[in-house]
Amino acid sequence: MNDAHDDARTERPLDKSDVPAWLSLRADIEAVDRTGHHRDADDLAEELADPKLDLAADTLAVFDGDQLVAYAILHTPEGAVDAARFDGDAGVHPAWRREGIGARLVEFLDQRAAVLHADRFASLEGRLMITGKSGDENLKALTDALGFEPERYWFEMSHPLQHDRPDPVPAPEGLRIVPYDESLEEATRLAHNDAFRDHWNFTVMDATDWRTWVTGSRSFRPEMTRLLVDGDEVAAYLIAEESDADTEAFGARDCHVGYLATRRAYRGRGAAPALMSATLEAAHQAGYDTASLTVDTANPSGALGLYERLGYTVAREFVTYGRSLG
Repeated sequence: MNDAHDDARTERPLDKSDVPAWLSLRADIEAVDRTGHHRDADDLAEELADPKLDLAADTLAVFDGDQLVAYAILHTPEGAVDAARFDGDAGVHPAWRREGIGARLVEFLDQRAAVLHADRFASLEGRLMITGKSGDENLKALTDALGFEPERYWFEMSHPLQHDRPDPVPAPEGLRIVPYDESLEEATRLAHNDAFRDHWNFTVMDATDWRTWVTGSRSFRPEMTRLLVDGDEVAAYLIAEESDADTEAFGARDCHVGYLATRRAYRGRGAAPALMSATLEAAHQAGYDTASLTVDTANPSGALGLYERLGYTVAREFVTYGRSLG
């Protein structure tokens, strides 16, 4: 451990005024880790504005002198069903790694999660989760040392929109594909909660979370989003997103499929291929270069096979590590 670094180190919660320093730190981390995920200042400010995030208790900023060198944010699994899995978002500047800061971030996340678990989720198993890019040896060394085990693997998949788009797929009989409309927001949220209840780490999204993380997010693209409706009910839906920071970093526009799901009662009728083909064509017409999505490799609906048949290929792989609280 570098004693000079350690002597000058201080901690406090993140504050909205830290956004510029946090943005610089994340850029330095991404330059080494190359996850393909970029954020801009507005994205970070939006994250800190989450109405359910307690900045004073749920965040940690580590400074070496005046420089922000590490951060941690704990996201509480509101609406947890089978287990309370707390997601930890954390990062350490490459020049300050292997000095014990990563372990300190995990300690903070674990201690805060334990308090919330006892207060809100005592009847459920409590777990701390950390997700990172597969092959990240620093993260693997940290998680191995602290008793984490891989729990889930994820593929980030990409599809070029200039060619090889799937042929148009009609809506299932008796249903209609429509663009997103605000009048269907609540019906779409209810469809989400029904469609994902048999998926790993499902949490019920209330109206506040739905607005914060989905339709109210600055990445949400309603003009690319498609709904499959049965009268006033949303039978299936595809939520489209676009990251302005990624567009700037890569010099290309990507239409990201944030969510694609079908209510249980409507499965097996071709809803997902119909929605996907409609969105891919709309994105192509709107000038997007690629489409992307993230899929759980153990998804029980067979989504991985569907995406491969539609022309998506794996671009990156991520892993979620987990351990029991305490």
